[in-house]
Amino acid sequence: MGPLVGIVMGSESDLDVMKGAAEMLRQFEVEPELTIVSAHRTPGRLKVYAKKAKERGLKVIIAGAGGAAHLPGMIAAHTIIPVIGVPVKSSNSIDGWDSILSILQMPYGVPVATVALNGAKNAGILAAQILALHDTSIAGKLEAFKEYQDDIVKESAKNVKNMGFRNEFD
Repeated sequence: MGPLVGIVMGSESDLDVMKGAAEMLRQFEVEPELTIVSAHRTPGRLKVYAKKAKERGLKVIIAGAGGAAHLPGMIAAHTIIPVIGVPVKSSNSIDGWDSILSILQMPYGVPVATVALNGAKNAGILAAQILALHDTSIAGKLEAFKEYQDDIVKESAKNVKNMGFRNEFD
């Protein structure tokens, strides 16, 4: 069986951010595919990627882009597979706001789930949650991940209390 999640980015410069999605998916034993597809420089490649994604077995696509950030929306326009957009703060961006708004402000009929600026790790978790709806193994790993996060926060609260700060909650 091939990859269930496709991770695409507009250029190689986005890789430092987007590899976070792959790292998170691998924690849940989901091996993604990863490639570069530019909405502006390779529109034909984008259309083929999106149109063939379902027949290749993909269940979710994570698309990250900086600047004008049309990649997630254009992929969503060509497929029924859920698309998670990751706005990337790039060297030519306006503090990332151009990317955020380009992905967030999608027109009716072309939804893109959007995570925070450079939030590829959350995109990986969200993709795993979508897959977990039909895969109990992934669901179990997500439950364990949530419990681990709970333990980390409780330990942090204990550390703060041990520093002499008052805490009536714990």
